[in-house]
Amino acid sequence: MRTLIVVIAAALILAAGAMNPLNLTAQQPVLGYDDTPMQPNGKWRVHDIKRPRPPVVKPGFTKLDPVPAPGDATVLLGAGSDLAAWQMMDGAAPTWAMRDGVLETGKGMLRTKAEFTDFQLHVEFATPSDVKGDSQGRGNSGVFLLGKFEIQVLDSFNNPTYADGQAAAMYGQYPPLVNASQPPGVWQRYDIVFTAPRFSASGAVDKPAVVTVFHNGMVVHNATAFWGPTAHRKIDPYTPENAKGPLVLQDHGNPVRYRNIWIRSVTGYDAGASR
Repeated sequence: MRTLIVVIAAALILAAGAMNPLNLTAQQPVLGYDDTPMQPNGKWRVHDIKRPRPPVVKPGFTKLDPVPAPGDATVLLGAGSDLAAWQMMDGAAPTWAMRDGVLETGKGMLRTKAEFTDFQLHVEFATPSDVKGDSQGRGNSGVFLLGKFEIQVLDSFNNPTYADGQAAAMYGQYPPLVNASQPPGVWQRYDIVFTAPRFSASGAVDKPAVVTVFHNGMVVHNATAFWGPTAHRKIDPYTPENAKGPLVLQDHGNPVRYRNIWIRSVTGYDAGASR
């Protein structure tokens, strides 16, 4: 009898291996963590598995035409094949593929040559129409403001993940107020108003970075402060170097597309006014 039990157990293991040859334990999507630090308000952990995901709201449009840049905007990614405004993080020429005004993520992070402080930013992106993977492994990229503060790019259409890591999240800090994601392959847009952090002469934080974000025309963050620069499974502290920086697009191993990116400076009232 003992021999028979061993034979049956071996057969079951072989059968499991045939169904899942790479791993005897089925891989589950990462829906969050319970061992990460608490966020500064003490309510949730970073990427908390228990944090509720925001309600799904269908955008008011089904097809996005490129939104023209205002007259005082700097076009970072336009209708042609010009990547003159961009470089790799090490200063090398861009290696991401660009065709007919559409940029596809490649190996390594891409950043602007210019650095910014306070601005209005428009970004259009599309996750792959050929759906592969799940959770953080599906259509993952990111828009890093000043190179430090990430607004997440992800395929969050019928794709559960941790709330502060889904599309339009202030990554690792706040989920979007609603999930306004379009289906895979459909062009989407972020409209972002960002105010850089301010520091005292001693290097202490006078004012944190603040962001307002619209995803597909719906407000998903309303003048919300970052607790610090973006990081995975933690929140990094502010440093004076965070006061300005480039716009960075993330390579996360997924072929996300970008187009029609423009930026304009936001100044104080009466600054530069004519009489």
